[in-house]
Amino acid sequence: MKVSVKIDYACRVMAELARLHGSGTLAQIDHLAQTEAVPANFLAQILGKLRTHGLITSRRGSLGGYVLARSPEEISLYDILLAVEGECLHLSGNFQGRSGRRLKQVWGEISADLVKKTKSYTLNQLATKNPAEMYYI
Repeated sequence: MKVSVKIDYACRVMAELARLHGSGTLAQIDHLAQTEAVPANFLAQILGKLRTHGLITSRRGSLGGYVLARSPEEISLYDILLAVEGECLHLSGNFQGRSGRRLKQVWGEISADLVKKTKSYTLNQLATKNPAEMYYI
C-alpha cells in the first residue's frame, strides 16, 4: 500500500495550519507552499477539497488566507484522508473464487483497523510547535 503525495501534502499543510491555530494569523498559499515544500498549484486543489469537507475556511483578498475550521484536537488524520481521497482502503469489489469471501473479510478487518488508527491521531499530535522537537537530517 502507498500513501499518495496528495495525502502527504494535505497532512503537512494541515499540521502547519494547526501550528498557526489561535494566533489570529491567516495562512496564505505562498506561506503554506514554502513552509511545507508543496507546489502552490497542487496545493490550491488540496485546499479546495479540505474547504469543501469543512476542515478549513478561507477568506479572499490581500489579507485573506486559510485557517482551520475546528480546533486541532477535533480534526483527525482520518478526516483529512476522507476529504482528500475518500475511504482509507479501497477494495476492488471482486471477491469471487474459492478464497474471495475470506479475503473480503480479512481486508474488511484491516480497513476497520486502519480507520480506527487514523481516527486516533489528531492534528495537535502532528503539529510540532516547539522548535526543539523538530528533526533535521
